Amino acid sequence: MRIVFFGSSGFSVPSLRKTGDSVVAVVTKKAKPKGRGYQLDDNEVKRAASEMGLPLIEIDSFRDEEAKSIADHSPDLFIVVSFGLMVPKWALDVPSKGPINIHPSLLPHYRGPSPIQWALLKGDSMTGVTLIIMNEKMDEGDIIYQEHVPIRDDDNYITLSERLSLKAADALPGILDRIDAAGMAEGAKQDHSNATYAPMITREMGRIDWQKSAAAADRQVKALVGWPAAFTTLDGKLLKIFDSIADSTSLPKGLPGTVTEISKEGLIVSTGKGVLTVRELQMENKKRMPAYDFSKGYRGLQGKLLI
Repeated sequence: MRIVFFGSSGFSVPSLRKTGDSVVAVVTKKAKPKGRGYQLDDNEVKRAASEMGLPLIEIDSFRDEEAKSIADHSPDLFIVVSFGLMVPKWALDVPSKGPINIHPSLLPHYRGPSPIQWALLKGDSMTGVTLIIMNEKMDEGDIIYQEHVPIRDDDNYITLSERLSLKAADALPGILDRIDAAGMAEGAKQDHSNATYAPMITREMGRIDWQKSAAAADRQVKALVGWPAAFTTLDGKLLKIFDSIADSTSLPKGLPGTVTEISKEGLIVSTGKGVLTVRELQMENKKRMPAYDFSKGYRGLQGKLLI
């Protein structure tokens, strides 16, 4: 079976590696200039495809001239995993057996670009992976496979993404064998009345409101650790928080946002309900470090107000 694989992020790579023997081309988004030197930043899918010796098609949109070459590979199947672009109907009609998509949620819940972050922001205890037959609507195709994955108390975006990406990749070989032998199975219709959405994450969503609960702040830290990171300000400077623990039962000892104690675990910060232990952080123009190490070099930190 001839497969064209679409992906643009690290989440895609395990699935690409599982299907590499059948892949005749990899489609990914073009690299964007980054940093002061405006050097091109190749994504992880491009690097994996190069290692595997697979033909690569890089596009900004399906209007690009390069996109027309997808049909030249005479694919039987498209596999789309964390690609980052909507695939138009003309392209969906190219593979003879059809296009499938892997989505990291229990569809119809959390359709859209940021399902893992939103599951963590909402404090869900369960998520999963869903394989659908793609149509031209966002994440609305019929379901051919779904598996539940528990969200652990200590999960963040990075750990949960990795587990979901591996789970999806492990499911692929059996599904592809069935499609190769018998064609695309009829999927289960989604209940659109139960659909929820996971819109794009914005930078401002990382700002911590200390008036809210410690649990809410901790969910921000875990969900947004990849980007933009949960953040606050200390003495007017940006302070990013990368690891924390919420204690919803302890009574705050100061105004919300006050650093009330410093321990080897980190900075104890009052919130509107409970306290948050900040364990890893990064001050503006400084390196990322354990919060306790930071406290040893920041005079008068106890009693400071984070805003």
